[in-house]
Amino acid sequence: MQPPPTTVTTYTTIPISGTDVIFRSFQNLSTFISHHRPWPEFISGDFNRPDSVDQTLTRIKTNSKYFSVNYLIITAVIAAVSLIGDPAALVMYAAVVTSWLVLFVFREDPMNVCGYGVGDNVVILGLVLVSCVVVWMFGFVGSLVIGVLVAVFASFVHCVFRSCDGVYLDESDAVSQGLMSV
Repeated sequence: MQPPPTTVTTYTTIPISGTDVIFRSFQNLSTFISHHRPWPEFISGDFNRPDSVDQTLTRIKTNSKYFSVNYLIITAVIAAVSLIGDPAALVMYAAVVTSWLVLFVFREDPMNVCGYGVGDNVVILGLVLVSCVVVWMFGFVGSLVIGVLVAVFASFVHCVFRSCDGVYLDESDAVSQGLMSV
């Protein structure tokens, strides 16, 4: 008697509708934003000049990980403020950034449009084309680049000058320094 043939079980992802993808992406976006550190903690703390290059690099590494969501929020706000002079550009900037966040960054499930599955490459191509058209039509690249550079500089200055005392990236660091009991 021969053994039964072995079958390989494969699991595939079932595409869901575009509205469900957008809804779940907005949920993921709000969950991501809710992980920011409290603003009083971000603003308070010891601000002083680092003593050495090693301490500077440690501060940059620690603060950029610990306050990453805060820095992203600040960058988005400063970039938007840089477009305040042109309300149409500001609205288009918001629409393009929201499209990228919802349709690509925070999307977990494959997209299904009119009964057809849409791959990531098609989504990226569409978003790049829309972004290029919007930038070409409104010409706000200069203002946007200046806004982003100002935000990156402000975040970098905060990273360098904010002391890392009391900033713990995980529980094992806090336990090893005696701040938590096991």
